[in-house]
Amino acid sequence: MRLKDKVAVITGGGSDIGLAITQAFASEGAIVVIAARNASRLNEVADAINAGGGRARAIPTDITNENQVRKMVAQALAEYGRIDILINNAGIAGPTARIVDMELDKWNEVLAVNLTGTLLCSREVLKDMMPRKSGNIINISSVGGQSGFPMRSPYCVSKMGVIAFTETMAIEAGEYNIRVNCISPAAVRGSRILNAASAKAKALGVDREEILTRLTRDFSLKRLIEPSEVAAAAVFLASDESSAITGHTLVVNCGLHISHY
Repeated sequence: MRLKDKVAVITGGGSDIGLAITQAFASEGAIVVIAARNASRLNEVADAINAGGGRARAIPTDITNENQVRKMVAQALAEYGRIDILINNAGIAGPTARIVDMELDKWNEVLAVNLTGTLLCSREVLKDMMPRKSGNIINISSVGGQSGFPMRSPYCVSKMGVIAFTETMAIEAGEYNIRVNCISPAAVRGSRILNAASAKAKALGVDREEILTRLTRDFSLKRLIEPSEVAAAAVFLASDESSAITGHTLVVNCGLHISHY
C-alpha cells in the first residue's frame, strides 16, 4: 500500500473526481477525511469505505467559509494528530456565458470556490505541515487553466490561478520539505462535464451530444477521461514514487492539445 496510514484531507471528496480520489486513497491505506457541503453524501461515502475495511471521516465544510475551514482542519488534527496530504479538489463549473453578459455574482462565486477555497484550505493545513517539515499538497486544476475557452471565462481564470498558486506555494513550502503539485485534467466523465455540456448546448442552441462529440474530437484517444485515471495520478503524486517532483502540473487529457470546444 503506497499511502499506508497517511492522513489525507480531500475536499469535494463525495462525487466525481473527488470520490474517485477518496476511494483510491482509502484502497492504498490512507485515512481519508472528506470535506464538502453535502453532508448526507459525505456520510454515505465515509460509511461505505469504513464498511469495506477502510478508514474515512466525513466533515461537512463550505471551503469558501474561513471559519468552517479552520474548524475542519482543527477537527482532523484533533482526531488524527497530523495531516500528511491535502487534495484541493472542490470546485464548481460556474456559468456558461460570454464576457459581455457575465454576472458579477456568478463570477465571484467561481473564484471563491475554485481559487479562494484552495487558498484557505492550504493555508490552514500548512500551519500543521510546516512545523513538522513534512507534507504533500495536490491541487486540481484543468486544461481550462492552461488555455482560454469561449464562454468559460471565470472557470478558466480560476483554474489558471490554481496553477500559479501551486507554483508559488511549492517555492515557499519547499524548504519545509513540503511538496506541492497540480493535476490538470481535460473532460472527465461525470456530472460536472455533463452539466457544463448541457449549459453550453443551451447557450448555443444545439444538442448536448453535439457538444460532447466536439469535446472529444481533438482528443488523441477519442474519449473522456475516467475519474479513476485522475485518481491514479493523484496517488502517484501523493506517494514516495514522486518524491523529487514539486511545483509541477501533471496533465491528464487523453491527448488533447490546443482546441476550443
